[in-house]
Amino acid sequence: MRYAQGGGLTDAQRAARERVRLDAVARFEAGDRNKAIAEALRVSERSVERWRRQWREGGAAGVASKGSPGRPRLSDAQVARLERELERGPLAHGWADQRWTSARVRKLIGRLFHISYTVEGTWRLLKRHGWSWQQPARRAIERDDDAVELWKKEVWPRVRAPRRPAMAGSSSRTKPASR
Repeated sequence: MRYAQGGGLTDAQRAARERVRLDAVARFEAGDRNKAIAEALRVSERSVERWRRQWREGGAAGVASKGSPGRPRLSDAQVARLERELERGPLAHGWADQRWTSARVRKLIGRLFHISYTVEGTWRLLKRHGWSWQQPARRAIERDDDAVELWKKEVWPRVRAPRRPAMAGSSSRTKPASR
């Protein structure tokens, strides 16, 4: 089933739908027909047919909710381990600098737990557990602002390529000759 706003069912809505399916199971066991069950539960006959097939194949467990189809969740123990690994720093995990990016954390989760998150999902996971985006509070001590300004004024204009190479013998004001 697809949801127009990109959402899904809440846990309460999923539980309510599961109660409807279990009510249908009770009616299957009582020998009711699909059409009567569909009318009584105010669902489509196709849904009742699908539930009956699932019931035949797996019993009441066959129609039970499978849980949220959302992103995989890390257990509390896994989150605690992830936090310990993050505190060790990126260098300990083979990266060349000390920056944790969402992509790096995503890759670390995959290595440690064999669970795949998206970069956005990784950011949400970190945010949920109190991690935040960080930026250095001050510039590097080695930075020479005067040298940077000099480079911007003198070197950059020579290095930067012109936007469009000028074509010989043409002017932007002249129109091409018509045939």
